[in-house]
Amino acid sequence: MSRPEDPVFQHDFERGMRNRRAALGDAWVDKSIAKANTFNAEFQHFITEYAWHGAWGRPGLDWKTRRVLVLAVTSALGRWDEFEIHLRGALTPGNAHTLTPDEVREALIQIAIYAGVPAANTGFAKAVQILRELGMEPQPHPADQAWHTGVGRSVFTHTRPKLHATVREARNKAPAHTLVFSHALGQDGSMWDLVANELAAGHRVICPDTRGHGRSQTPAEPLTLTELAADAARLIDELAGGPVVWVGLSMGGLIGQELALRHPDKVKALVLANTTSGYDEVGREAIGQRIATVESHGLGAISTTTMARFFSEDFRRNQAAAVARHQRLLEATDPDGYTACAAALCDADYGYRLGQIRVPTLVVAGTADQTTPIEAAQTLARGIPGAQLALLEGCAHLSAVEQPQAFAELLSEFVASL
Repeated sequence: MSRPEDPVFQHDFERGMRNRRAALGDAWVDKSIAKANTFNAEFQHFITEYAWHGAWGRPGLDWKTRRVLVLAVTSALGRWDEFEIHLRGALTPGNAHTLTPDEVREALIQIAIYAGVPAANTGFAKAVQILRELGMEPQPHPADQAWHTGVGRSVFTHTRPKLHATVREARNKAPAHTLVFSHALGQDGSMWDLVANELAAGHRVICPDTRGHGRSQTPAEPLTLTELAADAARLIDELAGGPVVWVGLSMGGLIGQELALRHPDKVKALVLANTTSGYDEVGREAIGQRIATVESHGLGAISTTTMARFFSEDFRRNQAAAVARHQRLLEATDPDGYTACAAALCDADYGYRLGQIRVPTLVVAGTADQTTPIEAAQTLARGIPGAQLALLEGCAHLSAVEQPQAFAELLSEFVASL
């Protein structure tokens, strides 16, 4: 039996103190509890047990989320003393589950929307002051050279024909590779948004608009894959400055094959998704019919049937808004750009040259893709030395749109192996 003078280990208080120190740091907590006296000691005990154990000790949310919630609430309510305490704790190296300056910036931008610009402005000012105190002062950067990280910087080639692309710099500031994402016929670089944002965490990502699409120059006559690959090569020269991982879907995959064959110094690895090494007579006739329909009646005449090829039945039923968005993108494409690039696809015939591709290659196919079925992917994988084949179950032609997370995971694993 314990005696009244025996020490007692107060579990909830000790758990709360552990969390308090982990969040704010020993130095801050030591200074705070050193102020305890007969008047406020019970309050110190109360907040340690009630807040730091009662709330922070719950496992239902990760600590980074809790930190952001505290910053949001304290700034919205104008509780700036509390905001500074928690912001300093969140940024101080050595504390548990700290936030990076980039994460704090994103939280403050979100706060600007829901708590108001004045609150976020004060939050930014206090954050810069704390970063300076911690020896992490941000470097000067012109406001007119900032851009939305979920889209990237919009650029055009200096050479002609003008090509447009978006460039997402690696968010971790140390890019492992530069990836170029090449889209399908009738789409543009925005087709890759969800996958590109995932990969931009650790890589520099460039999403060009193929000639005749998006904001790139529209050709006056039919194109060839040789010309489209030459476009790709000069875009790489201007924006990448070295060999890239070329990620091409459908038309982008055909451009990638031509690029690897004609400009091998521009490519360090290939990802060929939902594409083929060439079309048979039936495939060429189908493309020719679409060209004739577009020339006579515009892209609206083929947009519904194209969506049926692009997406699986389940996706069209469950994600109707997403399908409609890509249908509008198709219909907004310049008809001359569409037909010029479609004519180029008819000439694709790489089957006998696949063995000449000498870079690491990942081939991706969707099991529900009727446009470029699994057999086409198997031909690519067999023909390119050392190529890997990966299947996305239930996906149709625009696999990077239909299953962006699964596509990004496949791509991340492949790129990590380079």
